[in-house]
Formats: sequence, C-alpha cells, structure tokens
Amino acid sequence: MAGHVFHPGHQELHGITVVLETRGPRTYVGRFDSQDERGVHMHDVGVYDDAAAGASKDEFLRRCDKFGIRPEHRDLLVPAADVSSIHRLVDVLR
Repeated sequence: MAGHVFHPGHQELHGITVVLETRGPRTYVGRFDSQDERGVHMHDVGVYDDAAAGASKDEFLRRCDKFGIRPEHRDLLVPAADVSSIHRLVDVLR
C-alpha cells in the first residue's frame, strides 16, 4: 500500500517493522518511529552484528519474520551519520 501512512500525522514508515542497515557491521530490525536530524528512532529493536553473528544476515531476518524480533533495545536512536538504508522487512524478504 504505497503512500499509505499507518498513523496520520506521522512519517510513512511509522509503526512499520523495518530493516535499518548501517555503514558499520550492525543491522537493526524493529518498529520505525520517526526520523529527524539526530537520526532514526526505533522501538523493540533486534540487532544483527556481522562480526559476532553465527547465522547469516538473511537467516537472522527470516527468523525475525517467522518468530518475531527478540528485542535487545526497547528504544533506540541510530545516529543519522550511521544510517545506510531503511527498508520494510517484508520488502527485504521478497
């Protein structure tokens, strides 16, 4: 449903489960709240770290989709300078 805002008055991705890739080894999966000059605000966030992971990133994302996200952070601000891309989880898994 392109262009549909989940909560009127908020950004398009507000409340949607997203995959946020950083310029470093970490990828975050969680609910997008908002984005401003400080960065991206997310809730109930799971973390994939290339350096520490036993599974591949694809396996991690599929597990999050199938079983839900195991949150490591209830609330998280990812600094704007660290953000490489943001995509809906469902779009990444297609």
